[in-house]
Amino acid sequence: MEGNDELLVDRLIHEPARLAIMTVLSSVKAADFVFLQRTTGLTKGNLSSHLTKLEEAGLVTIDKTFVRKKPNTSVALTPEGRKRITNHWAQLERLKSLAESPAQPPPKG
Repeated sequence: MEGNDELLVDRLIHEPARLAIMTVLSSVKAADFVFLQRTTGLTKGNLSSHLTKLEEAGLVTIDKTFVRKKPNTSVALTPEGRKRITNHWAQLERLKSLAESPAQPPPKG
């Protein structure tokens, strides 16, 4: 990967739907599928697809159980997922501060 590390973001998390999922999960211990669907506005298929990618990357755990004979899917951040979303928001803050600071002219010579 080329480029200035200072400008790079975590592309897995930065995708808008996954960023929404990770942000919601970072504010709760765990969330059920329906709650995530409602808060993110994603369709069942889209949410499932993004959760699968996040689970394969080790960023979330997905537990399927039954509650009163109805299936219930619960999703939570792993410690790695919590670390990655925290780092992602910190990186976005760094990028914001870079954009707000005046550009330095290149040295003459």
